[in-house]
Amino acid sequence: MAEQQGREPECPVCWNPFNNTFHTPKVLDCCHSFCVECLAHLSLVTPVRRRLLCPLCRQPTVLASGQPVTDLPTDTAMLTLLRLEPHHIILEGHQLCLKDQPKSRYFLRQPRVYTLDLGPEPGSQTEAPQATDPTTTPLPIPIPSHYALRECFHNPQFRIFAYLMAVILSVTLLLIFSIFWTKQFLWSMG
Repeated sequence: MAEQQGREPECPVCWNPFNNTFHTPKVLDCCHSFCVECLAHLSLVTPVRRRLLCPLCRQPTVLASGQPVTDLPTDTAMLTLLRLEPHHIILEGHQLCLKDQPKSRYFLRQPRVYTLDLGPEPGSQTEAPQATDPTTTPLPIPIPSHYALRECFHNPQFRIFAYLMAVILSVTLLLIFSIFWTKQFLWSMG
């Protein structure tokens, strides 16, 4: 795929610029790159789900039994060009799911989960018609469990942080106590 000067690389199907979320570039066997959203749509409408035809050259890419399009190789050269790190995106039914891990060093935060609805399965008339434009909606954040708290204590960065806080608190209390004791001692002598 050739790109023009000064323009971001984009998916040749939807013309959206590549990114590291729902427009992550995935490589087919013919070495053409498309965003994972377009490939997911394509995989849902193909009669044979194990075989994807390239939208540009029509060369088939055979998927293993039960393998979703999100498991196709990511075009890491494209993400490197865009200075992005790949995220792990999964296909669950008719939704693309992205689990975003916050990059916090010392505090345990719950990951955010984003989904992209790809619409109803073709041929099924049981669902109400939806808008053609897919929407992105965050899922509810689960309540932290004791297991998550236990994982926090096993994190070496959290342990270092806890030890440093304990040392700082101990030194501060020692200084306050010694200042108070010195004042009491000097007042009693005078």
